[in-house]
Amino acid sequence: MKALAAAALIALSAAGAAAQNAPAVPSLPLAHPDAPAGAPLVLTLADALQRAKQNEPAFLASMADAANAEDDRVQAKASMLPAFGATTQYVGNQESPGLRTGRFVSMDGVNMYRAWLTARQEISTNTFTGALLRKADAAAEAAKAKLDVAQRGLVVTVTRNYYGLISAERKYATAQLAAQQAQRFFDIAQQQERLGQVARSDVVKAEIAYRQQQQAFDESALAMDNARLSLAVMIFPAFNENFSVVDDMQSAPALPPFADVRAMAERGNPDLRAADALLRAAGEDVRISRTLLLPSLVIDAMYGIEANEFALHSSVAADPSLGVLPNLGYAVTVNLSVPLWDWGGLRSKLHQSETRQKQAQVTLSQAQRLLVSNLYSAYNEALAARASVDSLRRVAELATESLRLMTLRYEAGESTALEMVDAQNTLVQARNLADDAEARYRVAIAGLQTLTGTF
Repeated sequence: MKALAAAALIALSAAGAAAQNAPAVPSLPLAHPDAPAGAPLVLTLADALQRAKQNEPAFLASMADAANAEDDRVQAKASMLPAFGATTQYVGNQESPGLRTGRFVSMDGVNMYRAWLTARQEISTNTFTGALLRKADAAAEAAKAKLDVAQRGLVVTVTRNYYGLISAERKYATAQLAAQQAQRFFDIAQQQERLGQVARSDVVKAEIAYRQQQQAFDESALAMDNARLSLAVMIFPAFNENFSVVDDMQSAPALPPFADVRAMAERGNPDLRAADALLRAAGEDVRISRTLLLPSLVIDAMYGIEANEFALHSSVAADPSLGVLPNLGYAVTVNLSVPLWDWGGLRSKLHQSETRQKQAQVTLSQAQRLLVSNLYSAYNEALAARASVDSLRRVAELATESLRLMTLRYEAGESTALEMVDAQNTLVQARNLADDAEARYRVAIAGLQTLTGTF
């Protein structure tokens, strides 16, 4: 009888191993968009980041703001220099009876031609101080810093979605294995019930565990599909699910000492750079508002012809007796503007600029405090995440060994069905927590690098 039971257990173990090797298939028929023809595109994290930079609207808006700020700087520099142009006009008016001049007093003939080269220079206090250019320089630097902030924020978002997909794929594999193991346990319990070695309650418990694991398997398939959709939206201009990602979660960079991290944050934090640049721009805006209370000078110079004929030499229609005279010449207009009274508008603009300067100072002070707070928080998060990776990975290894030993004990009749189910659930939970810990560490590193830059 003992020999027969041993033979039955050997056959049962072989059948369980075969069942474990058979892949489990989700019973939930999920809907998927039509995949484009060809092999799936294999993406690394760097590939995903590069594609996201070409498609993510908020990042592209920051790039446009930086480009516009640079153009504002060019325009501010150009406004300090003379502007040159060319103009050609024909002016005709009604002839006065008995005279060769036109009826308009400014016209010395019926026909007048103008062909000028012009130069215009505005001279004010801003021209000498360069306040407009310095303000534009500060605004351009702030826009570049904000672009850096947007880029680092995009890195965090893409990293979270990228490793979220990898974590979901790992959980899918874990749920698939758990479903196979639950199926194996269910088969073992049924076989042993037929041999009279276990009670009916073991079979019921095994079937409950199997159905629960199958449901968890379906849910993991849904979670993996949703994670893929979230990443696809960020990295493709046209929706595409036909891609796979490289699982490199275990190759995360090491966490530097806090002293090095703090030094990097003090040197390269874009939020501080943006706040400091905006404060400088606000200071220049105050100077510009003050100069509006001072006189300004505009010089217009013209060189060319203004004559009754479109020629270098001609006779004057109002007095032809003078003969043929040269038409080329120049004219200069100097306009001095002195503000006297505008009902307090310029003074109000100065007050607005001073208010914005004070607010920019408050913003910079807050950015400095937030940097210190966020730096400690992000570093401690990365530190805790790194510590949990090794610990939870060891727990997953122990849970795997525990399930193996528990299965052998159950086959030998030395453990209960409840212990088997508990070992299976412990393994699934341990593996999922270990995968979450690795993904958490990668996202924590990306979050810390938003403050320090790449290390």
